[in-house]
Amino acid sequence: MDEAQDTDSGSEETGTLLTDAKPETAPDDDTSNQEGVEDTSDANTDTEGEGEQEGAPESYEFKQQEGVEIDDSVVSAYSEVAKELNLSQNNAQKMLDTMASSMAERQAEQIAAVHEAWASDTKADKELGGEKLNENLAVAKKAMDAFGTPELTTLLNETGIGNHPEIIRAFYRAGMKISEDKFVNGDSNPQSDKPMAERMYPGMNP
Repeated sequence: MDEAQDTDSGSEETGTLLTDAKPETAPDDDTSNQEGVEDTSDANTDTEGEGEQEGAPESYEFKQQEGVEIDDSVVSAYSEVAKELNLSQNNAQKMLDTMASSMAERQAEQIAAVHEAWASDTKADKELGGEKLNENLAVAKKAMDAFGTPELTTLLNETGIGNHPEIIRAFYRAGMKISEDKFVNGDSNPQSDKPMAERMYPGMNP
C-alpha cells in the first residue's frame, strides 16, 4: 500500500467465504498461495569485479524485482541516500532488493490480516454467523451465482472483500428474497392456473 505493491496478487485468487461457499459440491482448488517473490539480486552480481565503477554513479538505474513495484518517490529518495553514502550501482541495487522483499512480505501480511478480520466478523455476525454460517453462505452464494459474473468473482477474491460481512449480507438477503419469490410464485399457488383477468378482478367474473 505505501511503499511496495505486490503486482502478482491480482493474478492469484485465494478465495473468500462468499466465493468458496459450496451449495452442492466442492470444486477442486489448485491455486497455490505459497508463491514467493523472485529474488533478482544474483543477476546484479554479474557485473561485479573487473571494470566496475567504484562509488556512486552519476545516476542510478535500478531494476525492480519481478512481482514487486516500489513507488517512484521512494526510489528517488533512496537514490539520494545511496548517493550520499557513495554506494556503487551494484551495492545500491542489492540493498534495494533486500528492502523491496521485506516491504512486500510485510504488505502481504497486513493485507492477509485485514481479510482474516473480515472473515472473523462474518463468522461472529448475529445474522450470518453461528451454527448456520455454512447454510447462510450457501444462500449468499446462490444469489451471487444468479446475479454475479466471473469478473465479480475474480474481484471478490483478489480484494478479499468476499469475506466482508456487509458484502455477504447483501447477497444473503438477495438469496433469501429469491427463495421467497419462488415459494410465492410456485406451482403450489392455486391462483396461478386462473386467467389474468379473473385473478385481477375476481368479483366481476360470473
